[in-house]
Amino acid sequence: MEHNTLSLHHIVRKSSLDENAPLLIMLHGYGSDENDLFSFASELPEELFVISLRAPYPMKPFGNAWYAINFDAEKGKWSDNKQAADSRDLIAKFIDEAVASYPVNKDNVTLLGFSQGTILSYAVALTYPEKVKNVIALSGYINQDIIPENKDTSNYSHLAFYCSHGSVDQVIPVDWARQTPPFLSKLDINHQYNEFPVGHGVAPQNFYEFRKWLAKRI
Repeated sequence: MEHNTLSLHHIVRKSSLDENAPLLIMLHGYGSDENDLFSFASELPEELFVISLRAPYPMKPFGNAWYAINFDAEKGKWSDNKQAADSRDLIAKFIDEAVASYPVNKDNVTLLGFSQGTILSYAVALTYPEKVKNVIALSGYINQDIIPENKDTSNYSHLAFYCSHGSVDQVIPVDWARQTPPFLSKLDINHQYNEFPVGHGVAPQNFYEFRKWLAKRI
């Protein structure tokens, strides 16, 4: 089931509940699309209303990005933080649209991201904490350039994060992800962090673990 009327193209798996369903929004990684993480949907709790988003910037020959990454060796790898902040705000707007359009509970919204989608999930939750309850952050890190400087004054007490990373990730160094737990602890945010012996991907045991974590919180 595809929808184009809201601000971001997306696909949907309906909930077993007719109203007030917990909402799960999926944010794919760089160069992928809305079908990527959606493969998890059939294995997740049936009461979840699942929406998988397509990032707004098309790539050639295929795939999409939440923001540009420049791989030019002379400049070193850098991210377009302006595009990233725009995508952060677009996702926040989409949450409002989804809550208005679908039979979901606005106080039970989970973001599930992978890689670039995780970076955006962190940014949305830390910038708009009132819109989010849970974050499943796979193979990503916190980009402090796209979160508020005054975060210490925000109320994050209701948030919960599940964070995981491959210990041999060749795309996003595991050292970057290891900075997340102390960062979240400083903000008194409930979190769990685990590593798995894989590269830039999601191991089966990683999937089972975050599914169990999520089932307790929806």
